[in-house]
Amino acid sequence: MPDVIFPGPEGRIEGRFSPPPRPRAPVALILHPHPQGGGTMNDRITQAMYKSFVARGFAVLRFNFRGVGRSQGTFDNGIGELSDAASALDWVQSIHPEAQTTWIAGFSFGAWIGMQLLMRRPEIRGFLSVAPPANMYDFSFLAPCPSSGIIVAGGQDEIVPPSAVQKLVDKLRTQKGITIHHDEIPRANHFFEHELDQLMKSLDNYLDMRLAPDSPIR
Repeated sequence: MPDVIFPGPEGRIEGRFSPPPRPRAPVALILHPHPQGGGTMNDRITQAMYKSFVARGFAVLRFNFRGVGRSQGTFDNGIGELSDAASALDWVQSIHPEAQTTWIAGFSFGAWIGMQLLMRRPEIRGFLSVAPPANMYDFSFLAPCPSSGIIVAGGQDEIVPPSAVQKLVDKLRTQKGITIHHDEIPRANHFFEHELDQLMKSLDNYLDMRLAPDSPIR
């Protein structure tokens, strides 16, 4: 899990990178929660998703958005952070250009940034979106959403009402050509404080299904 520094729009970006274990290994990019709420790449959900992709043979990068840790710059309300994420994906692709598939995973604010990146990068074929802040940010840019994925939320989320996430899921499910999975973990709050195992079970089951050779979703 080597420390890496790579160039971003506002200077250096700090990350942790697990190199591809084999030629043509897929890529996963993991995005952390809100920088002004204490979010960093060392957030436990961000780390857990990172480890899950590493275990499945991906080349995996998590990184600190601008102004977090050793990443240069200052918080930019999502605009600059989207540029950071695009630079991070560019960097992985520059050292692992033969990747056939890319996945994006994000928690809360990171889920919002990840879904925006999904719209701009056709190589992204799947997503994990944990507690997307559907009540705080406009997700109408997902028209149409180009990839299938899973959205997981807490039934006791005190920051993002489950009804707001359900509304987003319902809207995405009207679109043709993609499949949106949705799990609601009944006792979980926004941070899945006592439900991290349940969250990861949901995400791991989804990844196992999607990555199986006979998966119905490509």
